[in-house]
Amino acid sequence: MSKKLQVTFKSLIVFFLITNFSHAELINPNSKIKPEEVVKIQLEGLQKNDIDFKDSGIEQTWKFAHPSNKKNTGPLPNFKMMIKGNSYQMLLDHLSYTVTELGSSDNWAQFEVIILDKDKIYHKFNWRVEKYIEDGPLKDCWLTTMVSNPIPLGNSI
Repeated sequence: MSKKLQVTFKSLIVFFLITNFSHAELINPNSKIKPEEVVKIQLEGLQKNDIDFKDSGIEQTWKFAHPSNKKNTGPLPNFKMMIKGNSYQMLLDHLSYTVTELGSSDNWAQFEVIILDKDKIYHKFNWRVEKYIEDGPLKDCWLTTMVSNPIPLGNSI
């Protein structure tokens, strides 16, 4: 094999390894992930939005969005614009969060989420997940159906 061909081949291998590993960090929904874990996976993604690749946290959040929620938000590019807009941008790169269960049943769970944004302002959200009951790869997975508009709670001390 010629030197030039070897270099090209090695470059291709490195490219594919980097490409595959950069997207390998995202967690896919599965029926073993509990409702509170879904919320935490999404919050941790948004907290470290660009750590794996640009908007990886938003894409992680999107993976756990219920299909009915995706119909309301539109395709992924629209979802990215929505998260980066005034209503939800405080979730990106936030400093900390707490998740408290407000209620649940066999098919839904409601949580109060409080985040401390990068400007050290607290915001409260109601976050609802539901078990997907239709046949297919998402069957029995917990997915987010609703996140309320934020309620500002004021500055941290």
